[in-house]
Amino acid sequence: MIPSVSADAASSKPIRKRLKFFERYLSLWVLVCMVVGVTLGRLLPGAAATLGQWQFSQGSQVNVPVAVLIWLMVYPMMLKIDFGSLLGVAKRPKGLLVTLFVNWLVKPFSMAFWAWLFMEHIFGHWVGSAAAPSYVAGLIILAAAPCTAMVFVWSYLTDGDPAYTLVQVAVNDLIMLVAFAPIVMLLCGMANVTVPPRVLITSVLVYIVIPLAAGWVTRASLLKLRGREWFQRRFLPRFHPVTVLALLAMLVLIFAFQAQNITTRWLAVLLLIVPLLVQVYFNSMLTYTLMRWLKVPHNIASPGALIGASNFFELAVAVAITLFGPGSPAALACVVGVLVEVPVMLSVCKVCNRSRGWYERAVPLGR
Repeated sequence: MIPSVSADAASSKPIRKRLKFFERYLSLWVLVCMVVGVTLGRLLPGAAATLGQWQFSQGSQVNVPVAVLIWLMVYPMMLKIDFGSLLGVAKRPKGLLVTLFVNWLVKPFSMAFWAWLFMEHIFGHWVGSAAAPSYVAGLIILAAAPCTAMVFVWSYLTDGDPAYTLVQVAVNDLIMLVAFAPIVMLLCGMANVTVPPRVLITSVLVYIVIPLAAGWVTRASLLKLRGREWFQRRFLPRFHPVTVLALLAMLVLIFAFQAQNITTRWLAVLLLIVPLLVQVYFNSMLTYTLMRWLKVPHNIASPGALIGASNFFELAVAVAITLFGPGSPAALACVVGVLVEVPVMLSVCKVCNRSRGWYERAVPLGR
């Protein structure tokens, strides 16, 4: 039974946000997975190499363990998305339009610039001219994949509108189907990195189209057969532990693949953090400022700022492994994105929360 609270008490004492156990210590789990993965990769290099070379078919370059774990993470998230809710955003389109503008017309291109500036010029002497383009390609792949599942955690921490956040994620997923591959090919080509079109399109089909389609078909079928209440209360909760375990296994696997790089190229790891930090804070503040200028409510602007800054790092790592190999500098760049993602996004959440008063002075409540 939920205890009742008077309106006065509720208004004078803000409710403290409480995440589930896993989400609350996400930074710790990433660190633990990194230590376990790197340790396994160093102690059992043959096993890590065997897993890294396990493909669906000869020449497909799609890694079997990575693909299976991606499905186990993406499919449950796709089950939650109600694509029918897209129609409701027509009444409040400004927040969505800003998010899409930053995600698809600013973020990949700004990341390509920052990556080129830092990895090929400012840090070029330390990373080496041979590896620099591959690092740039990895950072481009990371920026071209907008965050999906973790956005709901960031939205919760900033009192975001959950329905609007869901729409933002759903639209990004649909655009990713058609825009991810062309953007990666265009920007990697400008960085003088060859990306095989067939391999990239296969990656999009395996890592995005299959789980998205499977989630949509499952959701539509079960809602029709069993109803919304059963689907929401009985079916969806079963997937939470599956998603958590798949994410942890994925982190261990990618750190095992990158064990040699992480332990021998530690300077490159530190240098890669710089453009990632610049990118996150640039895009989040750009989105946040544009939302305030357009007088978008704070509960839409704060998740929008986080969507504009965060990345679908699981997909990025999988694509980088498929295109360049599990031990490549491009894959390492995406793995560094994993290390940066959680603590940096939590800092953006704090900025959005602490600046709420400043934001709402320009955006009257109820707009």
